Amino acid sequence: MPFVNFIARVFKAVSVQRDAPAASGVYGLSNATGWIYIGATDNIRASLLEHLQGVDPSLRGNKPTGFCFELCHAYNRAARQIQLVAELHPACNQRTL
Repeated sequence: MPFVNFIARVFKAVSVQRDAPAASGVYGLSNATGWIYIGATDNIRASLLEHLQGVDPSLRGNKPTGFCFELCHAYNRAARQIQLVAELHPACNQRTL
């Protein structure tokens, strides 16, 4: 199943600050051609802001323009990330499998 209550948001600092919670969950980065990365974290907002800094060259090279997220408890975050990666086939996660 794709992200629960999927809402696409613009991947800019103002949107992340306004819309992303500082809470446990999974998140996805995308661009016009598809999913780039699915992550799992204790703090969705902090992780997205870190990605905006452009530290990861593979993410930067794919030029993410959108994000979404789903809140979930720490005990099932990793399993949910694996499920979303298997379903959505994000480019950067595929390199680590």
